[in-house]
Amino acid sequence: MDEPKGTKLWKRFSWKYALMGFLLVVAVIALIAVAVTQNRPLTTNKKYGIVLDAGSSHTNLYIYEWPAEKENDTGVVQQVHVCEVEGPGISAYADTVEKVGVPLRHCMDKAKEIVPQGKHQETPVYLGATAGMRLLRLENGDTAKKVLSAVEVALRSYPFRFQGARILSGEEEGAYGWITLNYLLGNFKESIWPEFLPRIFFSAGTIGALDLGGASTQITFVPDQENIESLEDTANFHLYGKKYTVYTHSFLCYGKDQALRLKLLQDVLGSSTGRLEDPCFHQGYERTFDILYLRKTPCTPLNVTLPSYSQLQIVGTGDHETCLISIEKIFNIVDCPYSSCSFNGIFLPPVSGDFGAFSAFYYVMDFLNVTKKPMDKVTETMKTFCSKSWDEVKAEFPAIKEKYLSEYCFSGTYILSLLGQRYNFTKEKWRNIHFLGKIRNSDAGWTLGYMLNLTNMIPAEQPYTRPLSHASYISLMAVCSILVVSVLFIGCVTYRKPKCLKKEII
Repeated sequence: MDEPKGTKLWKRFSWKYALMGFLLVVAVIALIAVAVTQNRPLTTNKKYGIVLDAGSSHTNLYIYEWPAEKENDTGVVQQVHVCEVEGPGISAYADTVEKVGVPLRHCMDKAKEIVPQGKHQETPVYLGATAGMRLLRLENGDTAKKVLSAVEVALRSYPFRFQGARILSGEEEGAYGWITLNYLLGNFKESIWPEFLPRIFFSAGTIGALDLGGASTQITFVPDQENIESLEDTANFHLYGKKYTVYTHSFLCYGKDQALRLKLLQDVLGSSTGRLEDPCFHQGYERTFDILYLRKTPCTPLNVTLPSYSQLQIVGTGDHETCLISIEKIFNIVDCPYSSCSFNGIFLPPVSGDFGAFSAFYYVMDFLNVTKKPMDKVTETMKTFCSKSWDEVKAEFPAIKEKYLSEYCFSGTYILSLLGQRYNFTKEKWRNIHFLGKIRNSDAGWTLGYMLNLTNMIPAEQPYTRPLSHASYISLMAVCSILVVSVLFIGCVTYRKPKCLKKEII
């Protein structure tokens, strides 16, 4: 009995369909395999670095990472973690040196968790101490050495590669802050700032850096080279194949905390009683402290004779304009051996272009909600804020510690005096100051610039290479794609074969 025609046709073509199906599956699998293998996530060899910022009032630990394959001898560094060490700055342990390493344990233990264990031995640890330790060194050099030695013992007990604990100069602090700022804003290398994202600043070149701490303040920017009259206030850097010469100066004793002491000292020397009416504190605010508080700092001249009374009582009167006048007394603006000075006979070239103001500059102005306001609006805000009674201020900001809250009137007025009068930021130039806290998830400050500069001394490793070269990858993808298309085309033609091509079946 003859088989049906359909059965004969199926037997005739089934092996062809099976072959084409097999080829199609193989081609698709090959296409996917090549694409996945070539484009799998890169297991880049990352490096890590740890920097501890030992400031005058506190210590922060920063962890940075960058790819081992560097560009132009400078690693592409980014912040991955920050840990605030509990307690005051390390300079506060002058009388209890043996305890200085205890508060560091929490943050160092956290660093052990974040940095992969296999990277511990090669991860460098640096501690940089700033103005607080600079003052302690001036006061007692041996004690400062003992504090750093105790810190070194504590840090060496961890499995990282400890590279030293040192006191940074004020100029280093300012210059590294400038590097951090311009690096985060993409001013050194265009490729680290994606083209599709808007730039924060639109001016060409670098921008200046303004840093304010508790014991010192720094100003750093690239000036007109023809206006450099003091080579002592310049620094040179080589980053991403370019050389930069910057003006930088650090004013020790003119951070906001030490500046307040200087102002109180001037007020006390001009008063005959132990009761001082202070316009930089809110009306109704009172504070009493030992008169030796003004002596316990190298910022107080040795030839100054303090009053005979032991206690000083401060009574706030809350007047911004009078506060501004009292602040002006701490600056020496008479003696200037150059064509232009900031104060205390320090050369300052004309400020120009954009500036980023961070640290206490930002925190104070952010609290006052004036980070984006013009100079005259900032002045009006300060007048209104300082004129409020202490009870009003406490009721408005109940969560802020009294010590910090009570000093915002002084701090805001001091910033206006420092930037407006001493650094010569006029109303027009004030618009070029940008108060910044974080940029691209990294803190503005000197530590990232320090880490970035130090990566120049770390040898680059071989970059990760993909399994196939770009040409081979494209060729294989093309072959596999052509094979897939060809099999589909042949299968389609075979299945829908035109009648004129079909043989008549008898």
